[in-house]
Amino acid sequence: MKFKYLIIAFSAIIIIIILIAALLPVFLAGTAFAVDFWLVTLPLLIFMFLLLAGMVVYFLLNYRLLSLLEREDWPALSYYLEQKIYGKGRYSNRKVRLLASSYLVVTDYASVIKLESKALPANPSVIEKNALIFGSARVLSGNYKEAAVFFKTYMEKDNIKDKQWLCWFYGFSQLLGSNFGEAETEFLSLAVSSTNAHITGLSSYFLDSSLAKRSQKPEECRSAAENGRSRIVKTIKSRSNWRKETEKNRSDIHIAIIRKYIDEAGIWLFNQT
Repeated sequence: MKFKYLIIAFSAIIIIIILIAALLPVFLAGTAFAVDFWLVTLPLLIFMFLLLAGMVVYFLLNYRLLSLLEREDWPALSYYLEQKIYGKGRYSNRKVRLLASSYLVVTDYASVIKLESKALPANPSVIEKNALIFGSARVLSGNYKEAAVFFKTYMEKDNIKDKQWLCWFYGFSQLLGSNFGEAETEFLSLAVSSTNAHITGLSSYFLDSSLAKRSQKPEECRSAAENGRSRIVKTIKSRSNWRKETEKNRSDIHIAIIRKYIDEAGIWLFNQT
């Protein structure tokens, strides 16, 4: 396992540095100088030792979790996290996020909703912090109306994480549910005001490709779409850069879910086939 060898290599380096710092003064300048040197460097040596000890303890405590993540064994990872979360009633943000993401990877959307129902009364903040994941489960399962209600609830909260993405997924849920008026309103706003390249590009793409033909104000849709496209082209400049921007965020579960539409938007943005 790669991470195991990295830990071993890093530990060996720290041990070697500690030994060099402790023994080299003896060989170079004698015991008397070494004692004075040790007094000066002792805090640093203690810090390095504690750092090493902390890393080893963290590795040992999380060995099972890290090994399952490295192997990408999602069913086994889900089972392991279920024992930690449900068995001990510890709904930490990190573990809940990992478990919900694991369920999404294996398309077990019902289990995501079950996790939400148990985590919400125990630790409401963990749902707020991971609203994109729990809302996405509803989108992927085809519950577009329920998804729209969920995203609406959380995007209206103050200081919510990923607010622009929640707004976009709200509009996307409305679009998939054929509620084109609500989708148009949301994407019109995001196309001209979002500070996120993907959100701007996707909103503009859907305005032009899907909503303009259904809108009572098609020119407004196309105008906002062109506004968004010009902003993206000015900053991203090329489709290859658009793909690079996507790759930077490929580990984000919400990006993986809509990767198909991101690629389509890239073609539209840069007029390529």
